[in-house]
Amino acid sequence: MAEQTLTGDLKLAATKFPYRRSLSVPGKIEITYSRLDSLIDSAASSLIAAGVVPGDVIALTFPNTVEFVIMFLAVIRSRATAAPLNSSYTQEEFEFYLSDSESKLLLTNKQGNAAAVNAAAKLGIPHATAHLPDASSVVQIDGLPGTAVAADDYPSPVATIANETSDVALFLHTSGTTSRPKGVPLTQQNLAASVKNIRSVYRITEADSTLIVLPLFHVHGLLAGLLSSLTAGAAVALPAVGRFSASTFWADMRAAGATWYTAVPTLHQILLDRHASASEAPYPPLRFIRSCSASLAPAVLSHLEATFGAPVLEAYAMTEASHLMCTNPLPEDGPHKPGSVGRPVGQELAILDETGAVRPPGFPGEVCIRGPNVTKGYKNNPEANQAAFLYGWFHTGDVGFVDEDGYLHLVGRIKELINRGGEKISPIEVDAVLLAHPGVSQAVAFGVPDDKYGEEINCAVIPREGTEIDVEEMKSYCKKNLASFKVPKKFFVTESLPKTATGKIQRRMVAEQFLAQAKAAKVGA
Repeated sequence: MAEQTLTGDLKLAATKFPYRRSLSVPGKIEITYSRLDSLIDSAASSLIAAGVVPGDVIALTFPNTVEFVIMFLAVIRSRATAAPLNSSYTQEEFEFYLSDSESKLLLTNKQGNAAAVNAAAKLGIPHATAHLPDASSVVQIDGLPGTAVAADDYPSPVATIANETSDVALFLHTSGTTSRPKGVPLTQQNLAASVKNIRSVYRITEADSTLIVLPLFHVHGLLAGLLSSLTAGAAVALPAVGRFSASTFWADMRAAGATWYTAVPTLHQILLDRHASASEAPYPPLRFIRSCSASLAPAVLSHLEATFGAPVLEAYAMTEASHLMCTNPLPEDGPHKPGSVGRPVGQELAILDETGAVRPPGFPGEVCIRGPNVTKGYKNNPEANQAAFLYGWFHTGDVGFVDEDGYLHLVGRIKELINRGGEKISPIEVDAVLLAHPGVSQAVAFGVPDDKYGEEINCAVIPREGTEIDVEEMKSYCKKNLASFKVPKKFFVTESLPKTATGKIQRRMVAEQFLAQAKAAKVGA
């Protein structure tokens, strides 16, 4: 079990490192590996005693708390499927996700979540709460069907249960950038393979510690931050304020003895802005800083390295791959290339053309992967599966090319490439130029309909604090650094950009917002 399942890996870590710190909230609570294992098993026993059976989907909506970690792992230990949900969803959104996942139970913290609870009630789904009073207590689970219990009140039926590699442990939805969100089932084997890849490529051991700054309802924080650490015997800290905060980030990092962290580019930029306005240097020494879930401009990467004194490793991941696909290596394992997302880790990668033929190095095509970390298919969506699993590969929907050293360079999403009069423009390339401008804090390029060219390129930029953007100067700057047809026709200067719950900037959302703004301005003119 230890080699093939996530729960087996967690059990092995608890056996090898029983007295090491596994999970903490700086200044509030600290839990050892042995204690975490006991809390997980007792909570899993409660779920089983309340009627949870293998294959049941259990929805969880929590902030980033110790209770979430315990209950998430208890659900999969009981051979049920965990479906973590964003606690900021509206009731209507909760209704969709609870219904689409066919959830049998909703778990929240004791404060509850009105939108989620109302959605569950409307669908006839029971609701239970979980609360851990302190590290020496057991998880108090109230509202389980027909019972209100402490997790240690039952004998331990979980001791007789063996998790199988084929058990669907995690159920998530894609972010739905181009269509209705698709349900992605991930098995114990998928998760075990992924965390093994993450541990090995970043050399994560029991000597490491990290601070979770990303929401745990998403694969980035859940797999790369939490589970890769907990299967290595490393320490995981959750922010004392319950979420990412630039003002407390470095205090929490120091308190946790953190050796690395992973985040999206937006959070890296916020930390750089915080440094510029209220430096907390000298910063603690870090083995590396990881960036994933969106493109990191080379200018931002070099600024991060210069400011925080650690190598910045850009990676490439998606839900369907149980997170990690490629990453730049640690310095001792090879060069890291700004503008590249690195080399494949623990899986095969190929660049294919429309006929399924492999493209040679330097030639772009669709990025395709296959390996034990990849989902077997979307739930109840044969049409999407047929398109995604052509020619024996999973098709990511991303365009990229591999260089002579085997490093992947992304050009953009197939549906986000801007086709201006037959010229295909990579918005990532334009982003990188905009972000290299000294007056720009954040930027995103996007395509808009155009009568003459079919599509035209626009962009939205956020100025650095204390600076003003001169649009004409920005145009001149772009003309010096981009081919003329790639220069944005219109610049929107703004104070904020629409983001997903995980901090990712989605071009579709940005385009919709600023197109609507431009139309409203025309109407009002």
